Amino acid sequence: MVLIDTHTHLETFVRQDALDETLRRSREAGLETLITVGTASDDWSLYRELTRTHTGFVRYTVGLHPCHVGENWAEEIARMPVFWNEPRASRPVALGEIGLDRFHLPTDVAEAEQIFGWQREAFIDGLALARQLDCPVVVHSRGAFRECVELIDASGVDWKKVVFHCFVEGPAEISELMERGGYGSFTGIITYKSADAVREAMKVQGLDRLMLETDAPYLTPVPHRGKPNEPAFLYHTALHAADTFGVSLETLAGKTTANAKSFFGL
Repeated sequence: MVLIDTHTHLETFVRQDALDETLRRSREAGLETLITVGTASDDWSLYRELTRTHTGFVRYTVGLHPCHVGENWAEEIARMPVFWNEPRASRPVALGEIGLDRFHLPTDVAEAEQIFGWQREAFIDGLALARQLDCPVVVHSRGAFRECVELIDASGVDWKKVVFHCFVEGPAEISELMERGGYGSFTGIITYKSADAVREAMKVQGLDRLMLETDAPYLTPVPHRGKPNEPAFLYHTALHAADTFGVSLETLAGKTTANAKSFFGL
């Protein structure tokens, strides 16, 4: 059995001097590849180095998380393309995460409007770059599903290259992505009792399109909820997904691994 964590943040474990142990536990849990996701320019070079040091096991993306979008967002976007000049083994596997986030906006209305405006512009430019590079796109959408869909539609990006990570919407929204050719990927949220709509969305998308992620160190699955998440805990999310679909863990792992490899070109 092998699994791929399609979305994690290894910078946290580097900062805690816990990377080696985290990677060891990941291998022991059956993970074949970890995709560590870029959120701003201060982690892109680190992730490139991890990819070089842990060839094949760690892959990375380059992106500007909407919560990291500031007044200098255009300068950040302008620094992204150089990473695609790398040799294939140390080249990003996707652009992202990029997108929109209303949840973390400040309470001051004027300030919130300004920041959300920057997010929109950064997302538009990020999508344009992804179209130019013809690469997969990892989308962060929180409280802004409709706006994200509309901007992707307008961008001309191939929807078959789009994944909404940490999908938390319901069956209607996943159906809308599927109609366009896009994907949702699912986290440990599917193990939470309150997440019926998310589980239903996962079932609507189906096993043949399913990808799993931890979003570590966030969104820890049951039975470790309440503790910091880590890639090794993807096992528990996969086990819960297998139960939901009524298949063996081996079948679930085989499908999700194949889907991740196809989407990210691994």
